[in-house]
Amino acid sequence: MTALWTSADAAAATGGHTTQEWDAQGVSIDTRTIAQGDLFVALKDVRDGHEFVAQALDQGAAAALVTHRPADVPADAPLLIVPDVLAALGDLGRAARARTGAKIAAITGSVGKTSTKEMLRAVLEKQGKCHAAEASYNNHWGVPLTLARMPADADYAVIEIGMSNPGEITPLSQMTQPHVAMLTTVAAAHLASFDNLAGIAVEKASIMDGLEPGGVAVLNGDIETSGILQDHAAKLGARQVLFGETAPDWVVKDVRITDDVTVISASGGGENYLFKLSVPGRHFAMNAVGVLAVAEALGADPVAAALDIGAWVPPAGRGTREVIVTDMANDGESLELLDDAFNANPTSLVAALEVLAAATPTDNVGRIVKGRRVAILGDMLELGDAEQEMHREMAGNSHLQSLDLVHCAGPLMLHLWQALPEEQRGHWAETAAELVLQAPRLVDAGDVVLVKGSKGSKVSLVVDAIRKLGHRRPQQQ
Repeated sequence: MTALWTSADAAAATGGHTTQEWDAQGVSIDTRTIAQGDLFVALKDVRDGHEFVAQALDQGAAAALVTHRPADVPADAPLLIVPDVLAALGDLGRAARARTGAKIAAITGSVGKTSTKEMLRAVLEKQGKCHAAEASYNNHWGVPLTLARMPADADYAVIEIGMSNPGEITPLSQMTQPHVAMLTTVAAAHLASFDNLAGIAVEKASIMDGLEPGGVAVLNGDIETSGILQDHAAKLGARQVLFGETAPDWVVKDVRITDDVTVISASGGGENYLFKLSVPGRHFAMNAVGVLAVAEALGADPVAAALDIGAWVPPAGRGTREVIVTDMANDGESLELLDDAFNANPTSLVAALEVLAAATPTDNVGRIVKGRRVAILGDMLELGDAEQEMHREMAGNSHLQSLDLVHCAGPLMLHLWQALPEEQRGHWAETAAELVLQAPRLVDAGDVVLVKGSKGSKVSLVVDAIRKLGHRRPQQQ
């Protein structure tokens, strides 16, 4: 098996000193998931990774990337010693990028980065060897880690790039040097760190700063800040490809949402497309058309991509749909759970509510007899000074108004809960953990239940509690 990193290559990339020769098959930053033959990178976060070097080596790590030999590590241990571990990880990422011939796409956006990355991975891996992170590794350590793990013989790579504060995307884009940069959307997220939506658009536009010469910018043409994105692309001399309902290049003509699937009619590259996703969601449909545009820009076959994209399912916590069987003895005693508990802002919440509103509950099962559309909502975080108003205004959303019951958790969601009509108002609790105690009374067999909130609101605890009410099985496709 060809090594991902030899000690000589890693030392040359980082300028570090290696204590002996070794070959690594992978790169890891976590002893909980480390594999035999990985290079363990001793990053400092909540804990100093140097505390885990001995454990990593005991578990079969090929070597460890460190600033010094920890006291509990033998003198003859395989180490790559550098002045700064995070900087060295970045060096490995840049070296991996330099040695590959892969066509690389970089993806950012306020909503849909990870789901779109996974869509693109799903279609590209049918057309070649495709590399992408297994999780949402999109920050100052996640991007270099993803690049450092990239096999030299990859045909394609998909790199997700995110941000929380101004100035974070440009260096990651420049490290990635993508051939295609895609921007899903610009929405009210991380407003606590930006003055307005335009400021977010400027930061998101910097995904294009590292584009290779002749690179392509695939941009959402529907959003109000699209002009900012297009101006930045023009300034860089990038070729622009716009997607959306009002876009000139890849046009979303029709989106039909059912309980189980989304059917999309679109055109692009001189072809007409009719294809489906195996999950409902207008936001998924928009990004799926963007994925076809990226595939074409990378030199892949968009027609084949349209056929293959139907096999994609959302990552856990990002719109996954499953059935919870509440009584195995009685046919139909189940509820549908939409797990969207990883992230939330007004734009993504509206998209999730549209999916719930289109769902069909099941009557004549459970205690309440009538199946319901139920939303369990946690706080949307990092929205800045207008956060209370943004939560309150969500009560006027037409999709939300069509729901039967809305439960809320958190001090911000209290403003939405109070704005609801009495008949729609379910439970409110200060924390998601308190709602967990109410789980058997929040939902019933026959219901379709959406759980949505920012990761920090911890509404994933409610997802877990609902799953424990029965037996989990995936939604049948």
